[in-house]
Amino acid sequence: MPGTVEPRLLRGLRDLMPAEMHARQWIIDTIRRVYENYGYVPLGTPALEFLDVLRGTAGEESEKQLFEVAGPEETRLGLRFDQTVALARVVAQYPDLPRPFRRYQVAPVWRCDNPYEKRGRFREFIQFDIDAVGVESELADVEMITAMCDVMSAFGAAGPTGRPLPFRVRVSSRRVLNLLLPYAGIAPERASDVFRVLDKLDKLGAEKVRLELTTGYKDESGSPVPGLGFSGAQVDRIERFLAIRAPRRDDVLAQLAELFRDVPGAAAELEPLARVSAQLRALGYGDEVVVYDVSIARGLAYYTGTVFETELRELPEFGSVCSGGRYDDLVWRFLGERVPAVGTSVGVDRLLVALTELDRIPPPARRKATAQVLVTTFDKNLMDDYVAMTYELRRAGINTELYLGTEKRVGKQIRYADQYDIPVVVVCGSDEKARGEVQLKDMSVGRRLTAEVKDRNQWRAERPGQFNVPRAELVPAVQRLLRTIAAERV
Repeated sequence: MPGTVEPRLLRGLRDLMPAEMHARQWIIDTIRRVYENYGYVPLGTPALEFLDVLRGTAGEESEKQLFEVAGPEETRLGLRFDQTVALARVVAQYPDLPRPFRRYQVAPVWRCDNPYEKRGRFREFIQFDIDAVGVESELADVEMITAMCDVMSAFGAAGPTGRPLPFRVRVSSRRVLNLLLPYAGIAPERASDVFRVLDKLDKLGAEKVRLELTTGYKDESGSPVPGLGFSGAQVDRIERFLAIRAPRRDDVLAQLAELFRDVPGAAAELEPLARVSAQLRALGYGDEVVVYDVSIARGLAYYTGTVFETELRELPEFGSVCSGGRYDDLVWRFLGERVPAVGTSVGVDRLLVALTELDRIPPPARRKATAQVLVTTFDKNLMDDYVAMTYELRRAGINTELYLGTEKRVGKQIRYADQYDIPVVVVCGSDEKARGEVQLKDMSVGRRLTAEVKDRNQWRAERPGQFNVPRAELVPAVQRLLRTIAAERV
């Protein structure tokens, strides 16, 4: 047909159907409850920023992932790749903001990377951040780590079984990583290059990381990956550092102290991690949920202190679903003033994929409709009655849809309710009207018994899940039925 356009999506983007949108909203609502319990307040910022605001903040690798946008009057714009840079701009632009400024923000971000490198990665995705700006205290770092733990625990408690969701928060520090530079004989100006490569350790493995630190290699497509040119002796020392592992945080700190015993100032740099660990232990966050892992580097260049990543123990190969760190110098480029800050971000869409794979989305969050009730409309002479019933239910706080489609047969309308997983259907024909009744249909019963029933005539005679109630008792009868269905789902 002339003038038609092929329906298609840009690579790395996706459409979310109602069931996925409900599940995503459940994730967002669960996170918001935790963040507000910690006293954080909401903030919104535009998707578009001036390109010079975004550039020069996160490192060369991240800047390659920027989506650039042509603005009016040839203005150079970019879609935000995270929400932290925009927060730094806000802090600099609005000097009257109270400090500390503790905000949460949930919004989409865009990165032009390879969406097929790892499942759960997209070019447009939702992040849910909290940040504390203007806080020097290490208690803010502790709070970020405990918030990540509490979010993951909340998903276990709110999940379909109520059993804990096994997770682990891996913590390191850029200040500790900086000790690696003199230990391995690496110039400070090479720090960002080294950390960028170390951040790929989980993705590439130790062998390819070593090659990228030295001579380089060719990737699976045959494209060259240039090496950083470090010597074998330097990389041996880096690998000695990365080999530090222990189930207890104190043991990791002891190994670091021994490794860096000849590095000036090492003891002072390790002390903050010791204090963070002690505070976590006092609050009940033990070594089984928060571990010290020196391989955590975080690829974004603006981190200056503690860094952390959260992984799900049942999907260890999936990668981080929540991460962040301290960035005390980011506001400087906007304000010319050092403003300490720390934050963490949940990758909502990555978490959606992970929890779906683990079957951790509870049934109420897997629904396809917002309606709890469908009022069928198969008799045109009773349309006023159908409309009246619909609004009675709505005014009682029951989400109700009035069927306004083209199907005239009641069976087809019930099938529509089944497609959208609407739990209750209201049926009223001339017979019910004459008796002063309406028929309620519990759709969950039909779904549960469909596989067991062999005789369609028997099915129609027994009418499982269907019963009549007086028209005047419609609202309380529906309320009782919805409570029963909810209890059975739990």
